[in-house]
Amino acid sequence: MELYQVQFKKKYGQNFLRHSSVVKRIADICPLTKDDMVIEVGPGGAILTRELANRAGSVLAYEIDMDLKEELTRKLQDYSNVNILFQDFLTSDLSSDLSNFSYQKLYFISNVPYYITTPIMMKIMDSHLDFQKICMMVQKEVGDRFSAKPGSREYGSISVFLNYFYNVKKEFFVSRKEFVPVPKVDSVVVSFEKREHLQPLKNQDLFFSIVRDSFQFKRKNIRNNLKKYDLDVVLSILRKYDFDLSVRAEQLSVDIFVEIANALA
Repeated sequence: MELYQVQFKKKYGQNFLRHSSVVKRIADICPLTKDDMVIEVGPGGAILTRELANRAGSVLAYEIDMDLKEELTRKLQDYSNVNILFQDFLTSDLSSDLSNFSYQKLYFISNVPYYITTPIMMKIMDSHLDFQKICMMVQKEVGDRFSAKPGSREYGSISVFLNYFYNVKKEFFVSRKEFVPVPKVDSVVVSFEKREHLQPLKNQDLFFSIVRDSFQFKRKNIRNNLKKYDLDVVLSILRKYDFDLSVRAEQLSVDIFVEIANALA
């Protein structure tokens, strides 16, 4: 069992894994080689970082808590292929940070701080970096949202965005008892593999706006949530799928949102 000589900070969502068995299962999801590069956010006590460093050519980890520097230095002193940037991942220039490295394939693998899970995922998507695969441990309820299908209560705008770009898969459940300190929630490991062929979008920004607006008020229907758009055009698409303007956003698939966005572009 891993031991940590740190003061855990609740404001940074610090809950570190206890056992290497969980870490190995996370690392096994991606077929890492010594030609590959991994980005990690929140290395914490380095239990996952070390496993990734044993498999990949380089690991670039972002840590916002400077007080962990001594612990990370101690735990990673034998790993010359690990670089820690003590800065906020969400405000970092990823392309610039990666420009100093050479690699064949890029991966994102992390036990992410749960309070910024969705912003991290949006940052990854907005970066336009060519991630071969993304694998992150998240709060179970968030994992349910990420992988949700139309018609389910968990289905929302983030579900649409992620399922447009990626094949999303819940890999395995992780009990709260696997962490120190023990959090109030269970976790799940989710993987995201880029889709080979994305549906063409005439205007990606418009697509994002329409999806966000559609889910803005979950109890309201499309007529209310999309009233600033041309509803006749929206209705013409919905009718193709036996829907009308009284439908709620959670009933609509990614394909339908793409069609609506392209029709309105």
